[in-house]
Amino acid sequence: MNSNNDSLISKGKARLALVVVLGIFFIFLLFMISIAFGPVNIPLNEVWNSLVTVFNEGPQTGYDRIIYNLRMPRVIGVFAVGMGLSVAGAVFQAIIRNPLVDPYITGVSSGAGLGATIAITSGLTLSVLPINILTPVGAFVGALVAFALTFLVAEGSGGRAINYVLGGVIIGMGFSSFTTIYMMFSGDQVHNILLFLFGSFIGVTWSNLWLIVVPILSMVFVILLYAPELNVILLGEEQAQQLGINVRRFNLFMLILASLLTACCVAFVGIIGFVGLIVPHTARMIVGGDHRLLLPSSMIIGALVMASADLIAKMAYVPNELPVGAIMTLIGVPFFAYLLIRRGKEYAA
Repeated sequence: MNSNNDSLISKGKARLALVVVLGIFFIFLLFMISIAFGPVNIPLNEVWNSLVTVFNEGPQTGYDRIIYNLRMPRVIGVFAVGMGLSVAGAVFQAIIRNPLVDPYITGVSSGAGLGATIAITSGLTLSVLPINILTPVGAFVGALVAFALTFLVAEGSGGRAINYVLGGVIIGMGFSSFTTIYMMFSGDQVHNILLFLFGSFIGVTWSNLWLIVVPILSMVFVILLYAPELNVILLGEEQAQQLGINVRRFNLFMLILASLLTACCVAFVGIIGFVGLIVPHTARMIVGGDHRLLLPSSMIIGALVMASADLIAKMAYVPNELPVGAIMTLIGVPFFAYLLIRRGKEYAA
């Protein structure tokens, strides 16, 4: 038995190494393509020359300014959010032990949607700040309020993982209803609200990028440290307790951390579905269920999937831009349907 486990782990490590190598190559490729293509297309050789100029001397030409001011922060934000949502999804699936859950299961997305909607329709501005932060602050606060209410409902009904799922569904439906009502009275702000509700990276700039990347990567790093404990949790509550893990406390900590990670992901770019659902499944099919391998693979695959969806959103209807969340859903629905048909029997109770 141990030799079989060692063999599986060795195969998983080899596949992780392949994912890392290929992932770095394709991340660089998508980085270059994302910078090159948009409403104004830039030849790839000019992209490379502009990048060299920007790093050495700062932006000098029109191409340099487009690349540096508009496209570089956007693509970096895309990679970070893809990583964050994928890791959060893997954590939720491990803690709740249900392959159908995603990072929004605790009502975080609905809360963020309502918070952003209130901020957009309020007409208030924070002009004293150097960046437009009112909408993301509203979204983040809404996400935290939704999770707090889910927490109260779940803990009041027993505190088990399934209680968080049911509580999140109830709270999410309530917040979504309020968002719909607000939209009815939002006038000419409907477009901005829909842009947030379906996700867009159009507002990512250097001034707010650090508010996206630093919290996301910090929380992802903390979650990676707990990969062995996530493996133990999957063995069952009794075995985890025998190995010295306070299961209830650990589960609560990871649920809070993953919810905060999700809130940071959606605060600036809106609600982008299916990434946290399908990417962990894809990574699991490649490297197996060991979270020491699964989480890094999810980060890389999540970055690639999100960057691909964002590129399609930019280029499918030039000069207009489609919501990246809608593109991600179009990609995710057939993929998950295929996955369910192929492996659905494994999910039977």
